[in-house]
Amino acid sequence: MNRFFGTGVAMVTPFLSDGQVDYPGLSSLINYLTEGGVECLVSLGTTGESATLNKDEKKKVFAYTAEVNNGRLPLIAGIAGNNTYEVVESIKHFDTSGYSAILSASPYYNKPTQAGIYEHYKAIADASPLPVILYNVPSRTGSNISAETTVRLAEDFKNIVGIKEASGNFDQLNQIMRDKPKDFLVISGDDPISLPMIAMGASGVISVVGNALPRLFSDMIRACLDGNFKGAQKDHFDMIEFTRMMFAEGSPAGVKTALKTLGICGDTVRLPLVQVSQKLAEKITEETQKLAGQVVAH
Repeated sequence: MNRFFGTGVAMVTPFLSDGQVDYPGLSSLINYLTEGGVECLVSLGTTGESATLNKDEKKKVFAYTAEVNNGRLPLIAGIAGNNTYEVVESIKHFDTSGYSAILSASPYYNKPTQAGIYEHYKAIADASPLPVILYNVPSRTGSNISAETTVRLAEDFKNIVGIKEASGNFDQLNQIMRDKPKDFLVISGDDPISLPMIAMGASGVISVVGNALPRLFSDMIRACLDGNFKGAQKDHFDMIEFTRMMFAEGSPAGVKTALKTLGICGDTVRLPLVQVSQKLAEKITEETQKLAGQVVAH
């Protein structure tokens, strides 16, 4: 499971101005992140606007990502939904070539009980040919995977290997870290608190900010994993304002603005998302150029 330590990036899906998938932009992003030193890539997570892609588009993006990556980094596929049967069928028909794991967010909107969440992931674990990483993000799904449910799933299913934990609840994190199986990974799903989560035993992060600042962010995470928290603090503090702006008007609109500034891909998003306001775009551009210059100075 060392493949999933360090900085994973929940990649954006670049779009052309007419809304079609920008495959050259996606290739540019994959190469930029690889050269930026990140440890793994996530294709079509929430940040990839997966909810707005149809089945054919998803199939093409998954295949193209694996082709461009060409085995350089571990790849994780985002396959989730609030219809358990449909998620299971998607996993059964997923071409696993080039992929190391599946990341699956807890069902949104339905607000299942803990028993329902357990049964949902049981069905996924039984169907998946790849290791499964749970994803707890109550701010988006409307329900929380409790510490007890996380630990129960970790103990009952050997192919459920970790959780991307984005509840921001440190009491819950305490319980998971105390009670989980030794080799079960807890991965930060919340950029601003990755440093303290690693201090508590998290194995790394699946990041949004890392799309734009792969070198700065992954260096900071590696310092944390090496126990050099004092050394990591400067980069952590330097990125606070940038990170705040990434989410000020919704994600991934913010980080796509930064990527446009860097010349990696455009800033088009699909409805119901919209691009950030001009005022915020100007601030993001300024901060991106400042931090990019800081990386060069390193």
